[in-house]
Amino acid sequence: MTLVEVMEHAAVGFELLGAAVLVTGVIWAVILSVRVWRRTGSGRSAFQTVREAFGGALLLAVEILVAADLIRTVAVDPSLDSVAILGLIVLIRTFLSFSLEIELEGVAPWRRAMVGGTTHLAAATARARDRTAPATPATDRAERTD
Repeated sequence: MTLVEVMEHAAVGFELLGAAVLVTGVIWAVILSVRVWRRTGSGRSAFQTVREAFGGALLLAVEILVAADLIRTVAVDPSLDSVAILGLIVLIRTFLSFSLEIELEGVAPWRRAMVGGTTHLAAATARARDRTAPATPATDRAERTD
């Protein structure tokens, strides 16, 4: 078996793994959503759960499929045409991943880092001033929304 054949099998393996992540992600998202719906009785919470769970699985699957395309392009068919096609595929999938992250997190990745860092610094400063008030998850959550 040649290196090209091995890499082709590896690319197919990554594609199968990506598809398996998608199928498993859908099933897991539905299971979580049903559990949330039964516990809370809220269709809105169940919908948000299925959206977040499947969105995460979709992001992971896209990254795995990019790896398959990368292996196929670099090791199996390293022509200028295949590199251009890979670039286009990566561009489309990057845009898709970026859009999904914004949709799931509600904020652009560079904004999330700025908001998270300053919020944590402000919370740490406030706790340092008042050592008598222990930090609780509810307090931290409330401070993050300010």
